[in-house]
Amino acid sequence: MTPPASTPSPVAADDPITFAVLKSGLDTIVDDMAYAVMRTARSPIVRDVLDYSATLCDRHGRILSQAKTVALHLGAVPDAMEVIRARFADDLAPGDVVILNDPYQGGMHLPDIFMFKPIFADGALFGYSVVIAHHCDVGGRVPGSNASDSTEIYQEGLRIPPMKLYERGVPNATLLALIRANVRLPDLVIGDLDAQYATCNIGERELLRLHARHGGAVLDAYFDRLMDYGEALTRKAIAGWPDGTYRFTDYIDGDGFSTEPLPIVCALTVAGDHLHVDFTGSAPQTRGAINATFSFTKSATYLTVRCALDHDVPNNAGVYRCITVTAPEGSILNPLPPAPVAARALTGYRVVDTVMGALAQIAPTKMMAAGEGGNTVVAIGGYDKETRAPFVLVDMINGAWGGRHDADGIEGITNPSQNMSNLPVETLEQRYPLRVEAYGFRPDSGGPGEYRGGLGLTRSYRLLAGEAVLQLRADRHDHPPYGLFGGRPGAPSRNFIADGDDERPLPAKVTRDIHAGTLIRHDQAGGGGYGDPLERAIEAIARDIADGKVSPAAAEAAYGIVLRDGVIDAEASAGRRQQRRQQQGTRS
Repeated sequence: MTPPASTPSPVAADDPITFAVLKSGLDTIVDDMAYAVMRTARSPIVRDVLDYSATLCDRHGRILSQAKTVALHLGAVPDAMEVIRARFADDLAPGDVVILNDPYQGGMHLPDIFMFKPIFADGALFGYSVVIAHHCDVGGRVPGSNASDSTEIYQEGLRIPPMKLYERGVPNATLLALIRANVRLPDLVIGDLDAQYATCNIGERELLRLHARHGGAVLDAYFDRLMDYGEALTRKAIAGWPDGTYRFTDYIDGDGFSTEPLPIVCALTVAGDHLHVDFTGSAPQTRGAINATFSFTKSATYLTVRCALDHDVPNNAGVYRCITVTAPEGSILNPLPPAPVAARALTGYRVVDTVMGALAQIAPTKMMAAGEGGNTVVAIGGYDKETRAPFVLVDMINGAWGGRHDADGIEGITNPSQNMSNLPVETLEQRYPLRVEAYGFRPDSGGPGEYRGGLGLTRSYRLLAGEAVLQLRADRHDHPPYGLFGGRPGAPSRNFIADGDDERPLPAKVTRDIHAGTLIRHDQAGGGGYGDPLERAIEAIARDIADGKVSPAAAEAAYGIVLRDGVIDAEASAGRRQQRRQQQGTRS
């Protein structure tokens, strides 16, 4: 659904100072909300990994401002809000709080629980405070509720349709009891719901302070203008792009049941000041749980287009008016129930990569080569052999950006579609019966280019408990991150398992039992390179070798340099590189 355009307001919103103050005020409120979640959440995946989001919406459910949190969540809010407003219509009152996680009723996947608090002023609905959090467990067949090998949504955990968690300030004891009885870590789940609730209250309090200072009519007028401003800047940027259709295809390695490549096909059409992104030709919905709801597909598309816009474009619903997204029903990007969706984030990352590849043809200085392919999820869950107390680690390894038009890819950083963090080793080892035996950069994994792709990470875990269930959700094993404009792909990802000294490879996606002493290692893919590797500065190559990021042998092979006694011979390297350029010209 395209967000509605603004309607004329009886109040003029023409004071630029008031406009700037309110714009900054909304941004400050949502960022304060984000900090509140981090300070009050109970589970490491929310508190330390930062897998959550916060936003404010106006009375019509339109996004006013987004916190600097997981961008992949926030573009799905309009669809969820549409469900909430249709479901409850006039049945909302001060003190109400609504939650949902059902992917087929506004949600994305079951661990992501949306919370909406309607905000009332002068007896009328004025806005919504919204917080989304990825919960450490919502039940289902495996700990963490993230398995990529589920085959229908009924296996994935507790489905919550839009329901009131609080009604006029009174908690819904029945719903809370139902949640507590169906999850493995009820204290953490309820604790994180409490953190969401407290944060929604902060959003409500601060928006009402703005209302008390300026009045509802004035704020409504400026809210409309703020969205018109976002729309105008977005249309201006799109109008500056050449009209036409730009195509790009990327691939997912498989769904865990089959290694058949799954294409994500994007046709991006610029027509004046409007953008249409069509995913016709993408893979049909899969047996495995990597299907992405259409709301999630739209969210991934919106955020990628936003990356091609200037920094001063506000992150509000006005941006969405300029973009339409289509994907065939029954496809991996718009599945029909009861398709499983637990590992849908992987597909969202590939949507980002695919749209980015199409946008690189339009705005090459705004786009980067493909990054690590999105975070890798390593989930390990089981029970203490003496106390039978459950433990569930859901670790998300964030790694590398691709090379950019003027800089190498950044390493050890969140994917651009997120704003997440790697779980500190100290926290992991203190909370779980696991020991991290390796954690660092993976040499030679960044794709060669004039600007090198970032290095992927390597991380290993040894199980100290008696037994557990391992879930690995990785990709970019068979289809490594692409390079741009002559840049080469990054190194593919790899998974290994070792019992004793016997190390064996694992598939990219796997769910299996493991026992005490088992070592699991994930080598993340590196980012793709940007530009011809033969144009990379000699000083940059020497620095990479000195830092151990690129081995001497790889540097000679990829960049055409000549090393003598470990030092780059600049004159001989220039000659070899010129010879390779001539050979490339002959081949082309």
